[in-house]
Amino acid sequence: MIALRSAVLSHIPLRARMPFRYGIATMTEVTHIFLRLEFDFAGRTETGLAADHLPPKWFTKDPNRALHEEVDEMLAVIRAAVGHARAIRAATPFAFWRELYTAQAAWGAAQKIPPLLAQFGTSLVERALLDAFCRARGVTLATALHGNILGLDLGTLHPSLAGTTAHDWLPASPPTEVFARHTVGLSDPITDEEIPADERVTDGLPQSLVACIRFYGLSHFKLKINGDAPRDHARLARMAGVFARECRGGYAYSLDGNESFHEVAAFADYVRDLQAGVGDAAFWSRLLFIEQPWHRDVALTPAIGALARAWPNRPPIIIDESDAELTSLPTALNLGYAGTSHKNCKGIFKGVANACLLARRRAVGLPAMLSGEDLSNVGPVALLQDLAAAATLGVTSIERNGHHYFAGLSQFPASVQAHILEHHGDLYTRSAAGWPRLDVRDGRLQIGSVLAAPFGYEGELDLSGLESVVV
Repeated sequence: MIALRSAVLSHIPLRARMPFRYGIATMTEVTHIFLRLEFDFAGRTETGLAADHLPPKWFTKDPNRALHEEVDEMLAVIRAAVGHARAIRAATPFAFWRELYTAQAAWGAAQKIPPLLAQFGTSLVERALLDAFCRARGVTLATALHGNILGLDLGTLHPSLAGTTAHDWLPASPPTEVFARHTVGLSDPITDEEIPADERVTDGLPQSLVACIRFYGLSHFKLKINGDAPRDHARLARMAGVFARECRGGYAYSLDGNESFHEVAAFADYVRDLQAGVGDAAFWSRLLFIEQPWHRDVALTPAIGALARAWPNRPPIIIDESDAELTSLPTALNLGYAGTSHKNCKGIFKGVANACLLARRRAVGLPAMLSGEDLSNVGPVALLQDLAAAATLGVTSIERNGHHYFAGLSQFPASVQAHILEHHGDLYTRSAAGWPRLDVRDGRLQIGSVLAAPFGYEGELDLSGLESVVV
């Protein structure tokens, strides 16, 4: 039986190298946490790690709440999940997760905490559990899924998958190279010339879109829009020109609406106006999909299905923040969406089940899209586990922006920096200033070391320099 024996929560404040404006928020600093859990696997103990930012204004999108209140609520969600996990005894990691998910859902409902936020706590325990289990068994995440040693029962999550396993749907071998889909935030400068002198960053990394393309060789992009049509028109037209000039080998991009639209039909009109206003056929032909344009209050309502029927030539549209529950993706597909995103903060087992459901749809010729999206993820754990999971699910274009808005691992202890350079030299390189930075080359990331690790990161990380508390 699997049992949780101890839990330690560590944190470090991180300051952004430049502001990141997304939706209703602008990130300039954030708390980054690590959850270290020790599990007993039928007499053998092993420790696993999970990590993530605590990003205000993403899980709830409430403009009226103070930032510190939202951070406190995220910490409460994590502590609740750990508390529920202490009471569980289960035969497999999947069975453990199912009990935890159910307990956390009931607690969240009683506390009036939205499912997306409540299950964030579950996902951290789940990630640490998978890390510990894979270390105890000496296997990778991909091997554990393909061999079904995690006990995953797909049919209990999506009935149409009954009788199948992850091995039937996931790629036989995860890709060891993926595109880094570069985020262009709502306030990001497009050229160096438009950066005010007092806002220029001097850490050796690029700041403007043009500089990033040249420095990293980028060819995949995620462009933020917010429904301000004149502003969006102007920025997209400028970026279309930049991509045509700078990305000689071709490019692709997604648009992210960050729940900016509360009126369902208004978004269709907005897109038509946008396509007319940015009258570049080559640009629109490279659109991959549009992510979560509608606010979660309306995104999964019947009005979306009605619009889909009236708008047959719409671009592919996927959900992100609305993917809050196990039934969210099937509901979205029935309404006409093309798919969903994967983020580890929404859950690994849930993401695997979603990937399998979408693969089943593709097998019968139906539209089915799984993207990899970010929350400004950084190493030494969160980014690597996210890459390992997304690649195992077969995602090859993964939004990456943590390395753009944060200066690599410069704010982490020297021992952590050295560890990552030693064990993940394909993914990280030493910056001119000496600290590790993500090594994006030709717009791609090499993740062989990430996939070879039990779950994302290799070895034992020394987090003793961080402020910690037993939970």
